[in-house]
Amino acid sequence: VARRLSLRKHPECHGMAGGKAIEHLAQTGDRRQHTFRLPMQQYRNCDFSFSGLQNLVNKVIIQKEKEEGIQEGEILSCVKDIAAAAQHAVAVHIIQRTYRAMLFCIKNSILSSRNATLVASGGVASNQYIRKGLQTLADANDFALLCPPPRLCTDNGVMIAWNGIERLRAGLGVLHSTAGIRYEPK
Repeated sequence: VARRLSLRKHPECHGMAGGKAIEHLAQTGDRRQHTFRLPMQQYRNCDFSFSGLQNLVNKVIIQKEKEEGIQEGEILSCVKDIAAAAQHAVAVHIIQRTYRAMLFCIKNSILSSRNATLVASGGVASNQYIRKGLQTLADANDFALLCPPPRLCTDNGVMIAWNGIERLRAGLGVLHSTAGIRYEPK
């Protein structure tokens, strides 16, 4: 969404990563100006998907570009409102799906209802709006919420690579040959 809104060109967002730029602009935007349908509402599971939401946001951006008579890559006058609405929809989707996961874990005795803890990390946990929503969810369900400091909430790819290095050093679960591995592309 940040890329499609050309937030690198926005004067308030110079040098910010996309998610940080969305969060910054959303603080002064009006999320009620745009309502995005939440993804996957027909599925009663814990899966996340943001592709449908991204398509809805792109349609609004295209419509607003036409209304304002600007080309793709120029900054919309309503960019803060779109950022706020998109951030809100993402937060609600994450909170709903996380709540389902919490209920599933309690119902199936995967987690004790006493001293249960919700951990959020990675880039999403650096967003204060989402973090606040998760804190509200945790508080309402007697869970503790643990999040690393935002400076440590970076791309999960780095964490996965680090785990791979540690496993390689320890000789755990490392394949030295890919022969015999079967996979089926989607």
